[in-house]
This record gives sequence, structure tokens and C-alpha cells, in this order.
Amino acid sequence: MRRASFTDMNCSVAQSLEIVGEWWTLLIVRDALFGVTRFDEFSMRLGIARNVLTQRLDTLVDHGVMTKEPYQDNPVRYDYRLTEKGRDLWTVITALRQWGDKWATDGGPPVESTHSCGSTMTVEPHCSACGERVELADLRVHPGPGARENNPLNGLRERGVQPS
Repeated sequence: MRRASFTDMNCSVAQSLEIVGEWWTLLIVRDALFGVTRFDEFSMRLGIARNVLTQRLDTLVDHGVMTKEPYQDNPVRYDYRLTEKGRDLWTVITALRQWGDKWATDGGPPVESTHSCGSTMTVEPHCSACGERVELADLRVHPGPGARENNPLNGLRERGVQPS
């Protein structure tokens, strides 16, 4: 079954899902963040079909999330390395992992991150201007400079984000 395309949707979340929204893609990025670079390593670790892995890696390369660098000539084999754009997904992966640790796993987190200070670390949102921790109820959303006619906020007044 073909998934819906979000290419015409004026939403950064939708546009991001066009690149990383397939099931295996964020797991590939996760493993790349852990240092995996070779096709066979991804295949073995994930148990993913080779054709699906090829498609996902090609998409990541096409969108500049990874680069494809030959490490062997005969036969040609490649390392897949995250670009700056790809490394910027670590906050997405970390937030998804933390959500899964809280809501989707039993027995505690399967993986913990330790900061260089030695403490177990979690990522928490803070305001880039004042440094305060951000709670959902503190946010207000409004159309930004890239908003177009089909922006999801069109027709809505500036509004606060309300937890249910």
C-alpha cells in the first residue's frame, strides 16, 4: 500500500516525515548515530530486507541526511555517514526514545545516555532566549515567515497549545 504524500502540506512536521517518516528510516539514523556505517552492519542489526534498506539509504542520501562514500573498489562498497543535517536528528531520536522509555517499554529503559559529567542525561526543552524550561502550556503558536495559504494554522487566531 502506498502511503500518502505530504509534499504539498505547508508544515515542517509533514515535510520532515517525507524524508524520515518511513518505519525503518529513524532506526537506520539511530544506528548511524551509534556509529554504524556499512550496509551489511545495518542489515544485520536491523534484520531489514536488503531492498528496503537500499531504498531507505538512497532516500537519506538523496535528501542530504547521509553521504555515501566508497571504502572498497572491487566490488564497490560504501560507508553511509551522517551529515550535519543527519546528526541534527539526534534530538528527535532522543525525544522518541525518552517517550518510548516512559510509555512503550516494560522494565525500564533499554538504553541510557550518559553525559560527559557522568550523569544519566535526558533532553528537556528550554527556551533559547531566556533559558527557562518549556512546558506545553507555556507555548503559543502562530504562522511563521514561511506560512503559505495551506498552512495548518490558517483560519486560526494565535493560540496557546493546550494539553488535553
